[in-house]
Amino acid sequence: MKIYNKYIAAIALSLVLASCKAPMATVIQDQVKNTIPENFNQNEEQDANTNSGTTPWRQFFTDPNLVSLIETSLKNNQGLMITLQEIEIAKSGIVAKKGRLSPSVRAGLGAGVEKVGRYTSTGAGDASTEIEPGREMPDPLGNFEGGLMANWEIDIWKKLRTEKDAAVAHYLSTVEGKNFVLSNLIEEVADNYYELLALDNQLDIIQQYIKLQTRALEIAKIQKQAAAATELAVKKFEAELAKSKATEYTIRQQITEKENQINALCGRYPQPIVRTKESFMSIIPQTVYTGIPSQLLANRPDIKQAELELKAAKLDVEAARKEFYPSLEISATLGLEAFKPSYLVKLPESIATSLVGELAGPLINKSAIKANFQTADAKQIQALYEYDKTILNAYLDISNLMSKVKNIDRYYQLKSQETQALDQSIDIANQLFKNSRADYLEVLLNQRDALDAKMELIEAKEKQLSTVVDIYKSLGGGWK
Repeated sequence: MKIYNKYIAAIALSLVLASCKAPMATVIQDQVKNTIPENFNQNEEQDANTNSGTTPWRQFFTDPNLVSLIETSLKNNQGLMITLQEIEIAKSGIVAKKGRLSPSVRAGLGAGVEKVGRYTSTGAGDASTEIEPGREMPDPLGNFEGGLMANWEIDIWKKLRTEKDAAVAHYLSTVEGKNFVLSNLIEEVADNYYELLALDNQLDIIQQYIKLQTRALEIAKIQKQAAAATELAVKKFEAELAKSKATEYTIRQQITEKENQINALCGRYPQPIVRTKESFMSIIPQTVYTGIPSQLLANRPDIKQAELELKAAKLDVEAARKEFYPSLEISATLGLEAFKPSYLVKLPESIATSLVGELAGPLINKSAIKANFQTADAKQIQALYEYDKTILNAYLDISNLMSKVKNIDRYYQLKSQETQALDQSIDIANQLFKNSRADYLEVLLNQRDALDAKMELIEAKEKQLSTVVDIYKSLGGGWK
């Protein structure tokens, strides 16, 4: 017995020594939080107490039609529904990992028959066994059993707890992923809504110019009859009118496509989008306060998602390293067993029990475990780079958008001045043309320039509003 104990102790010691040779994970230290600049613009101070990213979207957007579209998209958008199912999948992963911490108990019934060769140790022994006076062991021999079977891996190295913690971190990252989808969805609905209003206004402008060019064509025809103009002027005005009408149908098609794009975001089939286009050019963009860059870590769901994925990757590495350690499993059975069904009720003779403890660990050919560990370690480093990249991109996005807000405001003001000047020049050119003091080319050029300026002014207004929405989303707004 002492010899067996020595063997057991030697085996256990070899397992422990083998586990000590487990490779170490790559030590990664995240310095991102210490290297983020204090301000988005080094020439300006930002107030940490004012951050538009914390404003709920219902307070940020004031157009009731836009608010209604956002509400519909949050209820019906298929992409969001898919993301919600990913959360349920991650939640089930936690339950599965948590279940491994507890013993598993199964109930089962079994039946079988076995015939061994007579000239074997088993057959020779069973053949002479009498179960009752004058009755030998039946041949072939049946087996009927039923009972409970339990199995439990003792988490001596906290490997299973580490796997559960990794599943929890992954679940939380999917929740943040859902928040990021929410933020993107709200931004996309708002951007498309403003683009649709811009197209409506461009359609109105082109229709106004069609009327203006129609009148100019009539004047050219009258002047031709009075020998004050030539056929060339008439044809030029006709060509310009046809060009404007063609542009009108192009814009109508863009409006249809934009409406369907919004309907797709709302998860519904094509239908008219309720909107008020008349007040578009008078909309004043929201004032956006950026706060300080470090607030992005708490406000942006994609950054929090990347941080949680990094945490999950670290835990996966730790769990993979513990696969090199020996595991302790306990299995037990309790039930009834007999070679004949009628004997199952004979107690306590038919009671069968077993209790087995096993300590086992890898010794030779650990390539599969090493490969899994190296994969987890590489994914950990990959998650760190992804986290760094997400923060860097978030900072750059806001820096670019802040500059864009200022420049687009100046651009809009100058375009307004250009439009006003060209509108006045159109009236002057038309009066001169009526009095035969201006050439038809001057009228055409003035009309074209004024049309282009009006179209660009509407586009500038749309960019003003969309840029504010984009910076609101980049600050982490929309999901709260």
